[in-house]
Amino acid sequence: MQDNKIKKGKVMNNEIKKLTRSATDRKIAGVCGGIGEYLKVDSTVIRILFLMALLVFGGGGLAYLIVWLCAPDETELR
Repeated sequence: MQDNKIKKGKVMNNEIKKLTRSATDRKIAGVCGGIGEYLKVDSTVIRILFLMALLVFGGGGLAYLIVWLCAPDETELR
């Protein structure tokens, strides 16, 4: 058997995606860039969502800090 899975007509590898802080797309710590790469979304959208969460709910800063502390830097995994 092959190590690839077929899902909805597409062959997908068995690689596990890991959330890392971006080394190239960073403004402060690379958190938004890393989340954007993980979700395949533009990091600007993630930055706007964090800013809205910070201003409206007050939890965006805490969430950013938690990811900053928990997610490894992209360069640490190379």
